[in-house]
Amino acid sequence: MLVSLFAAAAASVTTVAAQAVATPPARDFSTATAMAGSWTFQTLPGASEARFVDTGGIARLVIRCTKASRQVSFSPTHAAGAASIFVWTSSASRNVPVRFEANAMRVTADFSAFDPLLDAIAFSRGRVAVTIAGGSALVVPAWPEAARTIEDCRI
Repeated sequence: MLVSLFAAAAASVTTVAAQAVATPPARDFSTATAMAGSWTFQTLPGASEARFVDTGGIARLVIRCTKASRQVSFSPTHAAGAASIFVWTSSASRNVPVRFEANAMRVTADFSAFDPLLDAIAFSRGRVAVTIAGGSALVVPAWPEAARTIEDCRI
């Protein structure tokens, strides 16, 4: 009986260890160099938008508030579809499901205006990073334009 208890305990430890190995730790972007470029903010009819544009003039990340629905969309540029993106901030990170917008060459995640990850994006220290399976990380500076867009959906 004692042997069977040890065997059961060993099996549960092995299962936990295997699960831990299956999920690699998230990358820490706290010292990563942010992409060169700048943020812009624009008020639109029924919406507001923050865009991060690289030095070549390409919008790499668009954060848009649709005021009527109080939805915030987070759209990094990407040439192919993906099931999810990983959003990293200095205080929180998580995988988020996305839809592919082929005509805009981007994937889009939608959030309710009060999603805690939006607070983490707004208050991130220094940078925000987005990774998409099969692509390199997009690391952008954390400027006030993103926070302003997020706040627009809350008032």
